[in-house]
Amino acid sequence: MARDALHFPDADRAFLEPSLPSQDGSTPQPDLPFTTLTFATSLDSSLSLAPGIRTALSGPQSKAMTHYLRSRHDGILIGVGTAVADDPGLNCRIAGVGGYGGEGLNGQPRPIVIDPCLKWDFSAESKLFQMCREGRGRAPWIVTTVKEAPAEKDALIKAYGGQFITMDIPSSDSGIHCMDWCQLLRVLRMNGLRSVMIEGGAQIINSLLQPPYMTLIDRVILTIAPTWLGQGGVVVSPARRLDDDGKPMSAARLKNVQWHPFGEDVVLCGEVTI
Repeated sequence: MARDALHFPDADRAFLEPSLPSQDGSTPQPDLPFTTLTFATSLDSSLSLAPGIRTALSGPQSKAMTHYLRSRHDGILIGVGTAVADDPGLNCRIAGVGGYGGEGLNGQPRPIVIDPCLKWDFSAESKLFQMCREGRGRAPWIVTTVKEAPAEKDALIKAYGGQFITMDIPSSDSGIHCMDWCQLLRVLRMNGLRSVMIEGGAQIINSLLQPPYMTLIDRVILTIAPTWLGQGGVVVSPARRLDDDGKPMSAARLKNVQWHPFGEDVVLCGEVTI
């Protein structure tokens, strides 16, 4: 078994079970995957100290929980900013999962990277492909607007069993790409993914937390770390909503909420209601 294998006890798994995708693969909407939004945040709703700076927030117990969540989802989705900043492995390190004492790649999620302009300059030495070579992870699917990826990148990703998925992702006047989450989730479901875990970063999360898309989120699972990162951090916050009189109102809230301590962190599970 790999030295970096993590252990997540059965007693803690029971708390999460009501918030996880069904074991039989059924989904609330047949044409969409079960979609979980999950990330670690500080007390001031920050994901990191500044853009491009990798910031550790989760303690060891909640980190193990995140890897267990990965084992229960078919796919794990991040944005290109996270891929560039972190060089992530995007695999599951729970003991007993494929590559960590289990057979084949059972329990290993499919990495999905949203990279409209192909800014992620990955190579065979990127951590994700190292995991593939060692039998501890799957090759990524990269969602892009580029119709024809560079030949060497295309050959590399296909050699490990991944693919580029081309979609129309319009951009705003400021150059920010505006993902149609309904379309994307349908594409992922058509490609065989029955559940998707969306981990970040902030631009991806804030995009999904727009009113037209919030209802696509089946569960929210947040790790809250007992720290303030301070002003200037990368913040998760939905856009402000106004009532019929033009007065500010809550953007959204969660219902059926459960809280669970993991070490010094607290994990929150709930369902979005607008």
